[in-house]
Amino acid sequence: MTVLDHRHHTAVPGWLPGATAPRTDPAPLLPDASPVRLLGTPALEKCDPLLLRELYRRLVVGRRYNQQATTLTKQGRLAVYPASTGQEACQVAAALAIGEHDWLFPSYRDTLAVVSRGVDPLEALTLLRGNAHTGYDPRATRTAPLCTPLATQAPHAVGLAHAARLSGEPVVALALLGDGGTSEGDFHEALNFAAVLNAPVVFLVQNNGYAISVPLTAQSAAPSLAHKAVGYGIQGRLVDGNDAPAVHSVLAEAVERARTGGGPTLVEALTYRIEAHTNADDATRYRDEAEVAAWREHDPILLMERHLRELGVLDDTLVQEAADEAEALAARMRAEFHADAELDPMALFAHVYAEPTPQLREQAAQLSAELAAEAEVQDR
Repeated sequence: MTVLDHRHHTAVPGWLPGATAPRTDPAPLLPDASPVRLLGTPALEKCDPLLLRELYRRLVVGRRYNQQATTLTKQGRLAVYPASTGQEACQVAAALAIGEHDWLFPSYRDTLAVVSRGVDPLEALTLLRGNAHTGYDPRATRTAPLCTPLATQAPHAVGLAHAARLSGEPVVALALLGDGGTSEGDFHEALNFAAVLNAPVVFLVQNNGYAISVPLTAQSAAPSLAHKAVGYGIQGRLVDGNDAPAVHSVLAEAVERARTGGGPTLVEALTYRIEAHTNADDATRYRDEAEVAAWREHDPILLMERHLRELGVLDDTLVQEAADEAEALAARMRAEFHADAELDPMALFAHVYAEPTPQLREQAAQLSAELAAEAEVQDR
């Protein structure tokens, strides 16, 4: 007896209704048995020296960016800042792994990836400053707005990637998530959507061990988060998230695979959030200093510098140049954030509805009258 397998529109001999349908062999989809590493291995010698130096430079600049943004928050220049200190390898590798015409879908902790993509820091931090929903043009930068709700950017990435393919554009979407995002329904819906459509999208989960204060062990019992890919029929990969060349290699391979019709990939990068969740968090309540200290020994910048010096592709001059560039960025951030932004209160009513409701028009008119009255008083 021959019946139709509606998943693939092909005939499946001998498959009776109610019987188990043939399944794809899961073996090729299973993630790496251990995290992929390049630093400290012979494979590092095969890497492009220019790429290695660029990754190092971006790591150093990225660390200083994180430090300066954290300081600006303490000074009240930012409303909140979720630092990616310790996760810089994931951020800079992600920005380098995609092409100019590809799309990046960041979460709220991924401003460094946005800046590494070429967006000005002042624009990248507009949302976290509390001035607007986003400070950059998503279409011009091919970078979606920072996503505060967990994992809601994942289905967006799939939808855009699928639409681009339907239009004949060789575009890949890269969605950045944290381990906490994998506990959200949007994440699972996105993986299923991507797999069924064979969409050119890559998911990078930066597993830093905590969803705010909730440890990974309280979120998932899976062998790894990368194993979740198999259940949706897509490939899973596991990488050392503090090994910048390894993260770049795995992501670049996944991006190329997606671009050439190979389908989506779920990449789990094992990393660690050195700072608190945000400036409003006290991380000492749920983790001890010994744990943090152990991860500091696996710092992505220290690892890169040590191994690149041993390889002979990094010297004191290049180290100093990176440090000088980092300080120049920090100085520019201090200067630009020192000035208060000029905001239009009436912008509160823009982009709420395509056609403003009567209540919204009433509120806008009330505020406009109050502003006019205040201006008249000041002019007297």
